[in-house]
Amino acid sequence: MRVDKSNYYLDIAQTVAERGTCLRRNFGAIIVKNDSIIATGYNGAPRGRKNCSDMGICMREKLGVPRGQRYELCRSVHAEANCIISAPRAEMLGSALYLACIDAKSGELTGDTEPCSMCKRLIINAGIERVIVRNSKDKFTEFIVNDWIENDASLGATEGY
Repeated sequence: MRVDKSNYYLDIAQTVAERGTCLRRNFGAIIVKNDSIIATGYNGAPRGRKNCSDMGICMREKLGVPRGQRYELCRSVHAEANCIISAPRAEMLGSALYLACIDAKSGELTGDTEPCSMCKRLIINAGIERVIVRNSKDKFTEFIVNDWIENDASLGATEGY
């Protein structure tokens, strides 16, 4: 039986996540347009800087920071951001971003996730239309980026700005 297109691209994103260097969760992202992969990205420290996996310490974990908070303490550039940085905007217009997350300790898929508010802003500005996030080996959630534009609360409008 042939795998459907969404899970095909999510399989690739999951493989990209294996390059991640986070000690908590590793994300892999790919941007696809017209059945062509435009770019890939995984989470890791900026080029030339040491990764958490190299140093053996995660500052957010050390400080007991809960999931989804205080990303400014993280050394990593997020997978979605690295993917967008690698792609020309003209090629991203109308594209889809596929995202998979792996728990760094267990190596298992982490479902029920979505881009953080900063990555949502980047995705909007890149002109990406859909974000497909893997929940399990064959299940996923699809987000329509225009919904994030129309619903500013999803962008963290209540974060104190």
